Amino acid sequence: MSDIPSFSYDLLWEERQLVSVANLTRRDGIDFLRLAPNIGIVTTTHPYPLREANTALADLRAGLFDGAAVLTP
Repeated sequence: MSDIPSFSYDLLWEERQLVSVANLTRRDGIDFLRLAPNIGIVTTTHPYPLREANTALADLRAGLFDGAAVLTP
């Protein structure tokens, strides 16, 4: 069998997804969030009161929404 040729995956359907970020500083996060709207990143959040954290996790596991559950005070 021959090797699979490499190609630039960023050209594949132009799809992007930010899943997680690790090993960054608070400043890196602030800088990124300031930049995000200018480069076309759109976030989807679903707020839940802190007292409904278990509901948020259940809804997330059940796939009831896309995006991130956000706990609020």
